Amino acid sequence: MGRIGPTEIILIIALLLLLFGGKKIPELMRGLGRGMKEFKDAQKDDATPSDKP
Repeated sequence: MGRIGPTEIILIIALLLLLFGGKKIPELMRGLGRGMKEFKDAQKDDATPSDKP
C-alpha cells in the first residue's frame, strides 16, 4: 500500500502541470537540482577530516 505506482506518478505530474504550468516546471526542477548539489557538496565538506584538534 505504501508504494507509488505509475498511475500515482501520472496524477502527480498532471497536478504539477495544472498548478504551476508548463513554463514554471523546468525552473522548479533546476532549483531542486541546485539545492541537491549544494547539499551533496556540504556533505563532502563535512566528511573530510579537519586539522583542528
